[in-house]
Amino acid sequence: MATDTPRRREEQIRQDVQDLHRLGYAQQFFREIGGFSNFALSFSIISILTGTSLFGYGLKFAGPIVNTLGWPLVSLFTLAVAASLAELASAYPTAGGLYFWSYRLGGKGWAWVTAWLNMIGQITITAGINVLAASFLINALVRILNLPADLPIPLFGSLSSWYFQIFVMALITVPQVLINSFGVKLTACLSDFSVYWHIGGVLIIVLLLAFLGAHHNGLGFFFQATTSVNPLDAATATLSNGTSGPALVVGDWVIPSPLFALIPGLEGLYRAAPFGLVFALALLQAQWIYTGYDASAHIAEETVQARRNSAWGVFLSVAVSAVAGYLLLLVLTWTIPNGDVAATAGDPYPVLYIVYNNLSAFFAAVVTVIIGVAMWLCGSASITSMARMWYAFARDDGMPGAALIKQVSPRFRTPIWSIVITSILSVLICLYAAAFYVITSISTIALYLAYIIPIYLNWRNRRRGQGEHTTAETALWRLGRWGPAVNVVAIIWVAVITVIFSLPPNELVLWTFLLLSGALALYWFAYARHRFTGPTPLDEAELRRIEQELAVRAEGKPEVASA
Repeated sequence: MATDTPRRREEQIRQDVQDLHRLGYAQQFFREIGGFSNFALSFSIISILTGTSLFGYGLKFAGPIVNTLGWPLVSLFTLAVAASLAELASAYPTAGGLYFWSYRLGGKGWAWVTAWLNMIGQITITAGINVLAASFLINALVRILNLPADLPIPLFGSLSSWYFQIFVMALITVPQVLINSFGVKLTACLSDFSVYWHIGGVLIIVLLLAFLGAHHNGLGFFFQATTSVNPLDAATATLSNGTSGPALVVGDWVIPSPLFALIPGLEGLYRAAPFGLVFALALLQAQWIYTGYDASAHIAEETVQARRNSAWGVFLSVAVSAVAGYLLLLVLTWTIPNGDVAATAGDPYPVLYIVYNNLSAFFAAVVTVIIGVAMWLCGSASITSMARMWYAFARDDGMPGAALIKQVSPRFRTPIWSIVITSILSVLICLYAAAFYVITSISTIALYLAYIIPIYLNWRNRRRGQGEHTTAETALWRLGRWGPAVNVVAIIWVAVITVIFSLPPNELVLWTFLLLSGALALYWFAYARHRFTGPTPLDEAELRRIEQELAVRAEGKPEVASA
């Protein structure tokens, strides 16, 4: 049996290469990722431990009920999106999956839009993860070393300065870039470790708070709906004339809110803070956590049995996170010190506030390390996915600088320039969106719009009976007769969250997307639609020539080689 295993793996890889050739692409990456590692990458990016950073965001608007009811609600709808994507991943196992699916299902225009949304989403989610890790590290040091939060820092002002956080973010990004550049095997091992770290970490935190925690609230506390921060206050800032009011904030630039001026009665609605409004705004807490699971599709060209394993990776990463994340949220809610929602939500890092007010200094430090390492692992996995998406679009000459971004290292078989360039962009974007919640909203909306386009096209083509769509013959992972209904649920949910997460206090997201949409439309009509052809399948001889050329260059061990 043991002697057959390597031979069977070789046969599976040969089949994967044939599947990739049928889609028109050469096998340039090493296929060293198994089913567990594929799942592990998406699970690491979802990272329920990293997601605890938004614990205070939902809590301040809607109170404990956003964890008790909001998380399972978001989880259910997200599973519909994940299941719809998994079916497509099974049919088209290629890097940059969403973009390629949209091309096959709807043509080059749909593909181009999907690619840009996915790339923007990947950049902003990586930015959000790593700037959050930097903020967490700073907050952890403040608590552990008992430092003042406004401790002066040369060049940056103070320890709590946004630009100091970005500096720390850049420092922690460097080793992530190096690890991703040195081969997918190392990345896969890190992702596997990340799964055990996350699951083990959740269990340790749950057990410590459950048995050693100093505060435990009653059952009724879980269903309390309390607003400790009025949404109007959250959308208010000091204007240039010295008055306060609803505002649009871009870095240090503050102007009166255009949205409040355009919609009569919006200010009154926000001031009244009805439950439906605050609960909807609070859902960003859960929905941002459920991003990045398209990573399992983006590493399909490095996955063995990609048609099956990529699909399961997409779906299971959400399903497992739903269960583990709910357990963690419930215990954190249960142990809010003295049931004081306002004090917890008002802390710069609410989870640390809960931990340090429940446990001894030693065990609180243990939890801090668990979460900090999880955040770093999450950021590293996000870079893996982001680089593959950008590489895939560049491979089809879809963007400026494609010739550089699509280069593959013959030695490590990784898209090194894609890794480096996208990581730099993820740091730079934080200089624009100088507010963590704005970055999370942008990443959530951009990614989910990219997710829903191929889902919609697949549903549309199936309903019309025209064009390509998933069938029992093309997709090993199938939703069967439930497929259309699941697709519709996913489409409606994405439409809802796109509106909700563009509302104040995340108004910057709305205008950023409108501006971005205008810029992309101008770029498309003026240039791209005449030059961009979409994926261009190569014949078998050309595919083998590319693969052989890369192998020959690998023997010479140059740094990088053109695809």
